[in-house]
Amino acid sequence: MSISFQEKEALDKTFEDLLNVCHRCKNEEDRQKIRKAYEIAFKAHENMRRKSGEPYLYHPLAVARIAAEEIGLGATSVICALLHDVVEDSDYTLEEIRQMFGEKVANIIDGLTKISNVFDQGTQSIQAENFRKMLLTLSDDVRVILLKLADRLHNMRTLDAVPEYKKMKVVAETLYLYAPLAHRLGLYKIKTELEDLSLKHQHPVVYNEILRKLEASEEERQIYIKQFCEPIEAQLQAHGIKYQISGRPKSVYSIWNKMQTKGIPFEEVYDIFAIRIIFDPTAGMSEKAQCWAIYSIVTDIYKPKPDRLRDWISTPKANGYEALHTTVMGHQGRWVEVQIRSRRMDEIAELGYAAHWKYKDGGEESELDKWIKKIREMLENNAEDALEFIDEFKMNLFSSEIFVFTPKGLLKRLPKGSTALDFAYDIHSEIGNHAIGAKVNFKLVPLNHVLNSGDQVEILTSEIQSPQKEWLDFVITAKAKSKIREHFKNERRNYIVKGKGLLEEKFKEWNIPLNSKTLKQLLVEYRVNTKDDLYYKMGAEEPDWNRIKKIVQHRSRNKFIRYWRIQISKTTSKLPFIRSAESNRNDQFEKAVPIDRKKTLVLGEDTDLHSYSIAQCCKPIPGDPVIGYLVAPSKVVIHKKECEQAIRYMANFGDRIVTLEWVSKKILSYIVRIKITGVDNIGVVHNITNLLSNEMEINMKSILFDASHGIFTGIIDLYIHDAYDLSELINKIKRLKGVHSVKRIEIPENDTVFQDALQNI
Repeated sequence: MSISFQEKEALDKTFEDLLNVCHRCKNEEDRQKIRKAYEIAFKAHENMRRKSGEPYLYHPLAVARIAAEEIGLGATSVICALLHDVVEDSDYTLEEIRQMFGEKVANIIDGLTKISNVFDQGTQSIQAENFRKMLLTLSDDVRVILLKLADRLHNMRTLDAVPEYKKMKVVAETLYLYAPLAHRLGLYKIKTELEDLSLKHQHPVVYNEILRKLEASEEERQIYIKQFCEPIEAQLQAHGIKYQISGRPKSVYSIWNKMQTKGIPFEEVYDIFAIRIIFDPTAGMSEKAQCWAIYSIVTDIYKPKPDRLRDWISTPKANGYEALHTTVMGHQGRWVEVQIRSRRMDEIAELGYAAHWKYKDGGEESELDKWIKKIREMLENNAEDALEFIDEFKMNLFSSEIFVFTPKGLLKRLPKGSTALDFAYDIHSEIGNHAIGAKVNFKLVPLNHVLNSGDQVEILTSEIQSPQKEWLDFVITAKAKSKIREHFKNERRNYIVKGKGLLEEKFKEWNIPLNSKTLKQLLVEYRVNTKDDLYYKMGAEEPDWNRIKKIVQHRSRNKFIRYWRIQISKTTSKLPFIRSAESNRNDQFEKAVPIDRKKTLVLGEDTDLHSYSIAQCCKPIPGDPVIGYLVAPSKVVIHKKECEQAIRYMANFGDRIVTLEWVSKKILSYIVRIKITGVDNIGVVHNITNLLSNEMEINMKSILFDASHGIFTGIIDLYIHDAYDLSELINKIKRLKGVHSVKRIEIPENDTVFQDALQNI
């Protein structure tokens, strides 16, 4: 449906508003180029509409506005935002865009354009391939990522009109990749909004409940913040410091996340809000010194919590974030987080990478530059498999960091969980290749020793050492993995050349032709699939030349048998010798007829038990918010929505996700584990077991209680019908005298809690 006159007027007005907020697009040449891009986008999307029914052009306009106003990007980025869907959705080609707007705009749009190839869904993920392609352009221009984040933010803001099964895919991608990426690039506001919107669509009831409680406590919170800030403001003014002070609540997602990880209700999340002090630097005093001076003022008034001091001014975060954080005890026994930062630090904290360029100091390489450099290193050595690449990218660049030192005191950043060998490869690949051990804090340790923040590490090397295959089992950084694999690829290549030369030399000596016929005989005999595999065996091992000569000279074998054996070799050569569970699932899926994923599947007690299975990684029960992952056309594996494995599936295999409604009829029971803590009063265990067995008639599978210093901890495995019964049970146990907390905990796949307890009896 084409755009009406009234809609055209509204779109033009939206475009003029965009020009007004584009603070870095003030010269006339830039404005003319932006106007031209708008006209092209209008023609390309004139007959297109979004799921909500509004003209599609509102989307690129909104993305351009986010890029200009919320990220602070300039004219080139605004042009790319307006045109980012033009090549994919219209007859315009990338070459035409290049001719009209130049090489830079064309390259950015190419990075933003989705892949149109059709991938084999059994082994590849189009979502992962799209993400990898976008990252490849990061080698040239980080604006690709910033614009993709703007695009994702607007899609999340308008997700209500999208069908449920598509929502889950978009939300999972957002939590799995885009929110961590926004955080890594220092875009705090965008990261927070992406997480909040994800929670809103994934768990709407929970989101609305937390939001309602935040709004209900708003007035009380403002009064508290005012009382808390008054003595600080008086002292800041007395010291002649120009400042701005404000209080802000934690995001809904971060509150929910704390409730989940600590197993506590909303009321027990003590640091729901933070105070931010932003100051203008005083002449003759460094920003760092002024931060500590303000810290001293605050802690003279309120007592700090010693383990909650965060010094990111001495060592900024990898995304460039600088600030001093402390948590202090305020009125009424409430902990309050205080953040201290300069005006410059605040702008970098809010705008991230975009603000970083404004304050870049000469030729000095910032932490953000180093991070981009690491991405480029990963891209140069990326794995062929897109899913493996995404997992490594996420693990290495989104994970928590540790800070370790060289013997000369040089600071190195590594992902949490890195080993001494990861450190060796981070210094130089040759040091890694020849590493034999390490000294951590002057103590001798093996290469697989896991490092901690603050460790000083010295790598011991030997010229005769070379990479070992078992190293791949414990290194975690992409650089270490790629360098070790590169060594074995080169080694294999050398053995192949050597083996081929040896075979050719021997066959020439025997006066036997080395042709396809003789090679096939050797392939079957040595049980290998390709010529390269055969050459590798010849080069890496000492060949039995007498055996080889007999094989190729023996011609009396029945032709049918010989043909049959070669055919078997051909058939099996396409398959690996060991098949993983996931690859078997993929085979089942490829052979099957697709089902209609747009319908919600209802699972009840009358559902065929062979049609679904419970994921062992998260063990959901009826009543838990769940999704289904199709492993075959009539087989669904049920995961909790927040399960890490489920989020990975949704982010990478959105086409296999189905929405589920799980109806319980109180016939089937599921094993659930709860953890209880409290004061070790006489009879407390009896009261708990009496409530379970007699009052609620719940069967227990296993029970374990331990008491120490007047505090008890209990772990009980129960047979539960659904999440509603579990919620009622937890509330009743909480009301028992002496019980402090009750929460449901996950049962690990390889659970040994009760086995270990029995062994200790």
